[in-house]
Formats: sequence, structure tokens, C-alpha cells
Amino acid sequence: MPFLTRVLPIFLVSWLLTFTLASLFHSQYVVNQLVNVGVVVSLSERINLTLDDWLGLLPTYGAIIAIALAIAFLVTAKLTKKVKQYSMALFIAAGITAFAVVLVAIESIMNIHIIAGARGWGFYLQLLAGALGGLLFALLTKALAPKQ
Repeated sequence: MPFLTRVLPIFLVSWLLTFTLASLFHSQYVVNQLVNVGVVVSLSERINLTLDDWLGLLPTYGAIIAIALAIAFLVTAKLTKKVKQYSMALFIAAGITAFAVVLVAIESIMNIHIIAGARGWGFYLQLLAGALGGLLFALLTKALAPKQ
């Protein structure tokens, strides 16, 4: 039962942070592109757009992120058993890799950007969301590890 009581809650918290940041970065990238072409966007409109994007992206992009992170963290957890001293860096790299693979694979296969906010420098913000999710997963895993 350690999976249900320890790993799953850590994963869900990490996923929630990762998805929330990815959605926030996407929303603000899109708003910035509008502002760059002269559209006036008020603070309340930014906030509403951000909340609408979060809710709208949750069932699709949220699920894709959850699957990608689950695979990346599972592989990394197995790897860190052999090199514990690098676990934090490996989980950060796993989060980055999960996003890079998803975004590049979908663009290559479908010839579309699944997330408009992942174009240009927005791509690197999506990778940052993955890195921070991996960092949080590593920190929580370490903090909540059973003491021996």
C-alpha cells in the first residue's frame, strides 16, 4: 500500500503544480502575443482567460501531462535506486524530458502545436513547468521517505 498512501499523493501534488504552471505559462504567452499586435488586455481579462484555460485544458493537456510524468517518474524512480545522489537532478530532467517528448512528438505526428503557448520561447516555459514538477516530486519523495 505504500503506492496509494505515499507515492500517489506526491505524484498528484506534483502533477497539479506542473499542469497549473504549464497552463499559466500557455495563457500568458498567448495574451502576450495579442498585446504584441496591439490588442488591449485588462488584468481582469488576463485572469479570466487564465482560469478558463486551466479548466479547458484540464481534461486533455492535463491528462497528457499526467501520463507523460507518470512514465518519466516511473523510469526515473527505477534509475535513482542505482544512483541516489543524483535523484533530484534526474527527476528535474525527467520532467523536462516528459514535456519535450510530448510537445515534439505531437507536433511531428500531427503537424500542429497542441498548445499555442508552446511556440517560440513558450516551449521553454513548458519545459520549465516540467522541471519544477520534477523538482517538487523529488523534494516531496525525499521529505516523506520512510526513515530507516
